[in-house]
Amino acid sequence: MDWTAIGLSLRLAAVVTTVLLLVGTPIAYWLTFSSWRWKFLVESVVALPLVLPPTVLGFYMLVAMGSRSPLGRAWTAWTGHGLAFTFEALVIASIFYSLPFAVQPVAATFAQIDRTLLEASAILGSNRVRTFWRIILPMSIEGILAGIVLTFAHTIGEFGVVLMVGGNLPGITRTVSISIYDDVQSLNFAAAHRTALLLLAFSFATLSSVYALLRKPSAVAPMP
Repeated sequence: MDWTAIGLSLRLAAVVTTVLLLVGTPIAYWLTFSSWRWKFLVESVVALPLVLPPTVLGFYMLVAMGSRSPLGRAWTAWTGHGLAFTFEALVIASIFYSLPFAVQPVAATFAQIDRTLLEASAILGSNRVRTFWRIILPMSIEGILAGIVLTFAHTIGEFGVVLMVGGNLPGITRTVSISIYDDVQSLNFAAAHRTALLLLAFSFATLSSVYALLRKPSAVAPMP
C-alpha cells in the first residue's frame, strides 16, 4: 500500500476542504438569498463539475496553468517554477472540481431556514452579518458539516482532474487513486485491492455520516 500517496491525498483533501469552507459558504449564502434575475447562470457554473467529464475540466485547467498562460507566467515570476504538475496545481483544480459538493449542501440548508426569523432579526436592528452569525450559521451546522465531509471524500477519490494537471510524480502529485491505477497497470492486483478496499470503506463511512446528519431532526424548518 502506497502510504505516501495516501498521505498526499489526505493533505490535498484537507487543504481543498478548508479553502472551500471559506469560499463556498459565502457563495451558498449569495445563491440562496440573492434576487438577481441571472443567478441561474452562477448556479450552472457551480454545478458544472457534476456533469462535465473530469478530463475536460482537467484539460482546460492544465491550459490555464500552462507556462504560456497569464496565470502560469505570473506563478513562474513569483515562485521561479511552473505551476502545472505541482501540488499547488492539484489544489487549484480540486477546488473547482469539488465546488458543488461544498456549495450545494450548504445552500440547501440555508434555503430551509424560516425567513420570518431573518425578518424579525432585521426588525430588531441586526445587520446581515450579525444575522448570519447569530441565526443562519447556527441553524445550518448540519448542512455545513455535510458539505465538509462530502468535499473531503470527493477530493480523496479524484482521478481524472488530478492526473491531467499533476501527472504522476511520486511524493508530489501521485494521489491514492493514481496509485491504484499504477498498481493495476503493473498487474499488482493485490496492492490495488488493498488500497481500493480502504477507499471503499472510507467512502461508505463518509456517506453513512452524511445521511446520519441529514436524518437528524433539524431546527431550520419552521414549526407547524
